[in-house]
Amino acid sequence: MFDKFPVWQIAAPKMHIPQALRKIALLALAGLICTTANAADDSLTNRQGDISPLCGTKPMIVGVSDGYGGNTWRKTGLAEVKDELSRCKNVKRIIYSNANGDPQKANSDINSMVAQGVNVLIMLPDFGAVQLPAMRSAMKAGVAVVPYSAQISGVVGRDYVVNVTGDTRQIGVLWADWLGTTLKKGNVVFLGGSPGAAGSQNFMDGLKGGLKKYPNLKLLNDQFVVTNWNPVDAQKATAGLIAQYPHIDAIVTDYGVTALAAAKAFEQAHLPVPAIVTIASDNELNCHYLSAKKAGTAFPYYTLDGTTTYVRFAVRHGVAAYEGTPDNESPAVLPFAYADSAKGLDPKCDPTAPPDADLSSALPPEKLKAVFEQ
Repeated sequence: MFDKFPVWQIAAPKMHIPQALRKIALLALAGLICTTANAADDSLTNRQGDISPLCGTKPMIVGVSDGYGGNTWRKTGLAEVKDELSRCKNVKRIIYSNANGDPQKANSDINSMVAQGVNVLIMLPDFGAVQLPAMRSAMKAGVAVVPYSAQISGVVGRDYVVNVTGDTRQIGVLWADWLGTTLKKGNVVFLGGSPGAAGSQNFMDGLKGGLKKYPNLKLLNDQFVVTNWNPVDAQKATAGLIAQYPHIDAIVTDYGVTALAAAKAFEQAHLPVPAIVTIASDNELNCHYLSAKKAGTAFPYYTLDGTTTYVRFAVRHGVAAYEGTPDNESPAVLPFAYADSAKGLDPKCDPTAPPDADLSSALPPEKLKAVFEQ
């Protein structure tokens, strides 16, 4: 996607893995089934669990595999991993790899980590199906593999312990509820990512389902509008929507950069910015909103955040699987409301931080500042 939420649909053949790890993974899946109903309570990103009881006593080497490292979101996620693991005194080493967009290097990095003796592997599977063989091989070697953020259709207990992702459909419902109670009536459009992106489709399906409760809100597009999660493409797509539809009351997007581009398209057309509803905002978008509010031109705004903390859930699941300690958290994670104009909840803006900084991180302020100084 945009180096945050790539999503793939993957099928894979059956393969044997160590029985103990398979059992732990299946228990994790059973826990997911039991706790799904309570996911909204136990898996909010601003209600982080305590890893201390999960740490166990076995020495651990933890690997973190990135397909596209380097941007502020990824740097923040790595810092979140280190902060989370700082509570486990039996962590002997953390190994990080960045494939720099090369899928072959990503697989090589995983194989190298296994050779270096990692016990837990946390990874964002940026390249989808081509990474499954390396993941499966690591699991077969006894490594607790936990992919996060990207939805990957491998097999629990064989390809990974558990897959930690945002609950895209429920997020869509939350968006619909906010629109239904705040906007109440009007025309809505949804901007997604690349053509056929499963994550965007899941978001849109959740939004569609949620909007059924609000007959006065009309979703104008049957398919999500393609933006490739690129601000230039998003701005062009929004300009096209403005030309196509005489009245748009709300823009819903699955990425803060897309949301900001949409807002700018309306401003450049000298039109009032409609309600903006999104996920994964960033410093630039939030500063833009606060500037508009100060100028008296604020638009209705709602964003769900805390996405850099998804990796903390992955770390806890991975540590618990390797150590054999119980972890009852659901891997279906829900971000929290970071800005809500209807409730007077303003986001943070830091002019000294990078434009793509995510200030909703769970890092202590001094550690987050250190990330920005890298």
